[in-house]
Amino acid sequence: MDVIAAYAAVMGVARDFGMEQVPFTAATGRVLREPVLSDRDFPPYDRVTMDGIAINFETYAKGQIVFGVEDIQAAGMPRKQLGSMADCIEVMTGAILPELTDTVIQYEHLEVSEHDGFRRFTIKAGVEQGQHIHRQGADAAAGQVLIAAGTRISAAETGVLASVGKTMVSVSRLPKVAIITTGDELVPVSETPDIHQVRTSNSYTLAAALQAELGIQASCYHVSDDLTAIQQLLGSLLDQDVLICTGAVSAGKYDHLPQALEELGMQLVFHKVQQRPGKPFLFGHFENGPVVFALPGNPVSGFMCCYRYVLPWLKASLQITAAPEPYAVLGTDVHFKPPLTYFMPVRLHPVAGGQLIALPPPYHGSGDLAALLQADGFLELPSEKEIFEKGSSYPVWRFRS
Repeated sequence: MDVIAAYAAVMGVARDFGMEQVPFTAATGRVLREPVLSDRDFPPYDRVTMDGIAINFETYAKGQIVFGVEDIQAAGMPRKQLGSMADCIEVMTGAILPELTDTVIQYEHLEVSEHDGFRRFTIKAGVEQGQHIHRQGADAAAGQVLIAAGTRISAAETGVLASVGKTMVSVSRLPKVAIITTGDELVPVSETPDIHQVRTSNSYTLAAALQAELGIQASCYHVSDDLTAIQQLLGSLLDQDVLICTGAVSAGKYDHLPQALEELGMQLVFHKVQQRPGKPFLFGHFENGPVVFALPGNPVSGFMCCYRYVLPWLKASLQITAAPEPYAVLGTDVHFKPPLTYFMPVRLHPVAGGQLIALPPPYHGSGDLAALLQADGFLELPSEKEIFEKGSSYPVWRFRS
């Protein structure tokens, strides 16, 4: 199966994990499942936007430029009223505009004088009627949709939620995810591996990606290369929403994962994709159980598959509207002969005009986890070509912003 067909097959079984109510202060990064309406006009009153004085413009238009001060209107004070059209009221930024005034002049355009405790301001610059006033309802009318359902909540949305008094919000429920590593060569991070062993890293890499990208906290498990042990562990995890397995998915004598999954009742969608890295990738699902992503054990393979397939599937299931993947321009010629889609690690260099230049770092294949330290994403080079010229552009799947 090629990459396009594999991606379509994965996205074709996106699931809705349901909704839950959370406090708005805990909703950052979550996906809104209800529209948020303005409970009143935005802003709710004619709001002063400069420290200065408020006047009735008609008086100024008749030629008066000196105004005596009647009062002061600060933010949070009840609305005051101008007594004489020949006077002004001092106003502070954020205050409600006093009644019978319609124009604000900032202090920088005024000259102040005082006689017998009575203050006057002389206008020293041109004035436009209605200046420095943020009119009631200019941003949104009462009852208007401010945040659409499907929006991922950021700091900006949090401020609006607070402004409209939305203390609890309905968001997409985060899925229960289990990450399972297999392999007798793996030892815990805290141990010193023997010459024939390595510390387990894939599960932590994948869990970190899910946490960083979507706020999903996955549970991690490890199992030996034993069919019965694998079946027992997987069987105990069928109450999860998603199983992400890494390792034991190819065609070796100890790659028991495909058999274990199918004997437990998983419906296989595909096994093997015409891509490098990540060719042994397996995808399936249980009718009344979890969706299964079985990724190769080589660290770069699993990492790439996570960003190309797993995260887009999770975003669709959480009802996050997918943005088009960016393109990057090759900064050097690349040759790749096998008829496979090649996901090449690249460092991205932004240049004037918004373009991204992609340059491959030193890379020694899908076991070279350290190469990712010098990369920002994977450039997707299509299978129908062997020579990719400098200056040509291709989709890039970023894992570092």
